[in-house]
Amino acid sequence: MRRIYVKSIPFDRDNVTLALESGVDGVIVDAAHVAGVAGLARCDARDAASMPVISLNAKADEEEAARRLAAGEDVVLARGWEIIPVENLLAHPDPKVSGRVALEAGSLEEARLAAGILERGVSTVVVLPEGMTELKRIVAELKSAQGSISLEPARIADVRPVGMGHRVCVDTCSMLSRGQGMLTGNSSAFTFLVHAETEHNEYVAARPFRINAGGVHCYALLPGDRTRYLEELKAGDETLIVGADGSSSLAVVGRVKVEARPMLYIEAENAEGQRGGVFLQNAETIRLVRRDGRPVSVVSLREGDEVLCHFDSAGRHFGMRIEEDIKEN
Repeated sequence: MRRIYVKSIPFDRDNVTLALESGVDGVIVDAAHVAGVAGLARCDARDAASMPVISLNAKADEEEAARRLAAGEDVVLARGWEIIPVENLLAHPDPKVSGRVALEAGSLEEARLAAGILERGVSTVVVLPEGMTELKRIVAELKSAQGSISLEPARIADVRPVGMGHRVCVDTCSMLSRGQGMLTGNSSAFTFLVHAETEHNEYVAARPFRINAGGVHCYALLPGDRTRYLEELKAGDETLIVGADGSSSLAVVGRVKVEARPMLYIEAENAEGQRGGVFLQNAETIRLVRRDGRPVSVVSLREGDEVLCHFDSAGRHFGMRIEEDIKEN
């Protein structure tokens, strides 16, 4: 997980307040203010001397940074860094070097660049005072945004009641919008975009923080190309929120509700003939997403309707991708 620090030197109370409200991982201040900042929130308050800055002006500077990182120092590369030496550090064979590169950034553009070098970016971005006006966007893009997920339409092949089962409601700490939900399914190779409860109903109020995500056994796609069974999710975990346009972001799980409810089995088929299924509660408030981004209630689904799904290769072990000859029905 990428970390974001704010450097408030000279000390600026407003910048520290903004940093803590924005959800940064740490604040770097002079030694005299460390205790005061540490008392404001559970956040890593650091003396600037504990994160020394190195300017990359020559190959020797890059080599010095690598040596000091390997020795356990939390060095930071000064603003003005160039991409090639940063790439060299990120490609270093010692994970104590490649996994601990920190860069200063004075703008959203610089932060984006730092996060994208070698398609994985640095582990830590230190936002300087001149970047504070864009801090909220920096945090949102570097910590919440998770890139794009491929979504394609699949045709509904079967919808049928299957009796009672335990389903999982995932209540997040975020307010979700129309088009957003979680990707769940019987197989990691074929997941359905299950819509959040953002839509109003004359019998039930909208609960835009909730996804009634499926049966306890269903896979949920999570950040970092991982999956977990829905029943395994718990408060404090991070889950992946996906929009109908394929954009994805993080949300913290606030609680998980597992209850026995009447269930539907829904099966769909993509253009290549691949089939997948999901078990969802038999209720009007549970929705999938049409190819145009509109939510559709599971009780209104008919054979031939198209819904958005994510297709992948099967094969997971404790949620991690593996290469294995596997078939899931």
